Amino acid sequence: MTQLPRLHWSTLGDDTGGLEHRWAALWDITVDRGASPALAPRDVDLWVISARGAWPPPELNRMMAEVAALPILLGLKPDAAPMDPKALTEWGSLGSVRWGVLGPEPPMPGLRPRSGTTTQLSASQALAFGLVGTSAAMQDVLARARSAAATRATVLLLGESGTGKEVIARAIHRMSADAAEPFVAVHCGAIPENLLESELFGYNKGAFTDARKDTPGKFREAHGGTILLDEVGTMPLGAQVRLLRVIQEREVQPLGGGAPVKVDVRVVTASNVDLWKKVQDGSFREDLFYRLEVVPITMPPLRARREEIPFLAQHFLNRKAREHGLYPKALHPSVDPLLMSLPWPGNVRQLENAIERAIVLSGKRPVLTREDFAFLAERMGAPAEGRGEAPLAEPTPKAGFPPVLTDPFAPLPAVAFGMDLPPQGLDLNQVVSDMEKTLMLQSLAITRGNKKRAADLLGLKRTTFLEKMKRLELEDPDGIEAEA
Repeated sequence: MTQLPRLHWSTLGDDTGGLEHRWAALWDITVDRGASPALAPRDVDLWVISARGAWPPPELNRMMAEVAALPILLGLKPDAAPMDPKALTEWGSLGSVRWGVLGPEPPMPGLRPRSGTTTQLSASQALAFGLVGTSAAMQDVLARARSAAATRATVLLLGESGTGKEVIARAIHRMSADAAEPFVAVHCGAIPENLLESELFGYNKGAFTDARKDTPGKFREAHGGTILLDEVGTMPLGAQVRLLRVIQEREVQPLGGGAPVKVDVRVVTASNVDLWKKVQDGSFREDLFYRLEVVPITMPPLRARREEIPFLAQHFLNRKAREHGLYPKALHPSVDPLLMSLPWPGNVRQLENAIERAIVLSGKRPVLTREDFAFLAERMGAPAEGRGEAPLAEPTPKAGFPPVLTDPFAPLPAVAFGMDLPPQGLDLNQVVSDMEKTLMLQSLAITRGNKKRAADLLGLKRTTFLEKMKRLELEDPDGIEAEA
């Protein structure tokens, strides 16, 4: 029996009208009926999203980094009002998407992503390596990393502390043909100068007082794979001479004599200081510098890739919750603009530590709010002003998005439900229903569609929450009972 291609339909709360049954002859269909979208399964061939409203839900923007080149069809109902160009642009910015009318005729299999600028390393691959590659600066990094991984060329990683140089080094190793071989990381600055050479190149028994047995050294441990020499700029001149020989001759000379030993290893070095300046002041060998700078990759600081901060925060949120055995938590939408407004002098490492601290100290609460990150005010209370950086531009807030924060630690304005009674009166039941609907949709958005946690946010039992969803027509009744 021929296996049908798979289609995943996120209705965003719209009624399907039974179209999934009419399309079943061409597609193996799964339907996500939640008002808040869930990520499409990895093995689907087409993701259909019902285009509701003038702006895509913020959760969809967050998910786009994980779907790579998956074709997406944005569907409009036949009787839907046409969207204005601005709305079309906003929905189209999700990525590789096409538009179509959701009717009896099923989408045709074989739809391909639209051509466009993509990274050589897909977004889903990057996330698997602990990376996010949505910014132009990181696209260049990932493209160079992919090119370097296809060869045995020496790589020099440059960038501030905490930018993820070791993560990139590991990604290069894992993308290479030698991924199954060892990856050995050495922090040159953490090893005393008098021990560095023996640690790297090995020694024979009796080479010095405490040399009681033959020791291969890190280069021989990494044979067939990759060695990372972190903070290579701290290496003393004597060790630099021996490193130069290893790179040129592909052999190491253990301390204490004996024959040289051949090694087949890719050398990746990293530095958070300008090595060329160290060459000019005589503390780093010029000939070694040229040997190391075959494929230079400069890691951008986090402040130069602010648009990736929400994706990184969500990545660390999921990972740290797993590491500590905690129930997965969500970030309140107001946290994103707060994190994006900060200068992050410690870069990605500081962001990771901030997320971990907030998770651990938040107790059993399912949602992290801006108050959970108030400790950042001690060191980074003000945005870029006063730190030698240009202040952040204040974008115009879009419908459905959190407000722009001029003071990132100022309390959010309270939501005001007050209103004047119009002269002609109003339907109080309808006003209350609209308010309930708004709050329930917000709770589902915060919890990424998890109804149990959404109910907890509103102080309701899950069964009561599902009853209200059914009454307010927020979800198809069949879908509600299936989840109950």
